[in-house]
Amino acid sequence: MLSTSRTRIDTLSTCHADKILDYYQRNRQRLAPWEPVRGDDFWTLSYWQQRAETSQQQFAAGDAFRFVAINPNTDQIIAVCNFDNIVRGAFQACYLGYSVDGHYQGQGYMTEVLAATIDYMFTEVGLHRIMANYMPVNQASGRVLEKLGFEREGLARHYLKIAGQWQDHILTAKINDER
Repeated sequence: MLSTSRTRIDTLSTCHADKILDYYQRNRQRLAPWEPVRGDDFWTLSYWQQRAETSQQQFAAGDAFRFVAINPNTDQIIAVCNFDNIVRGAFQACYLGYSVDGHYQGQGYMTEVLAATIDYMFTEVGLHRIMANYMPVNQASGRVLEKLGFEREGLARHYLKIAGQWQDHILTAKINDER
């Protein structure tokens, strides 16, 4: 669907179910401090097959866009980014969530993948605003968003329950000034 100089980017579909499960299993401990507590079903192939089917339906309806970035040499998923909770009408906005495989962290992959997918969301999907929030201790995530032109809009106390605890989040957004 999309590509960068080092990745192929697809929308999550049933053909990726085993690869996305492998991605999360490989990164389980590393991602645990940044994500909600996951139930046992999250770690099963049947969960990811169902989630991929739902993802395809949401993509077709324009309700959510879930992307997987694939290393073309290994065919392994190395990053994910999700544009969820799309609101149309006068708002034309969504929320962005993302993660990168620990082996590829700190090498610019996440910035590269997000630049391509954000461009797609602005130019092809027609969004005006993309919001991304991160925990203050996750400075790497803050740097990625800053590089991509996201602006800080505030701090939300006890915003999301992450790793079993309510966590503060820095609120950021990127505006499509072309529209």
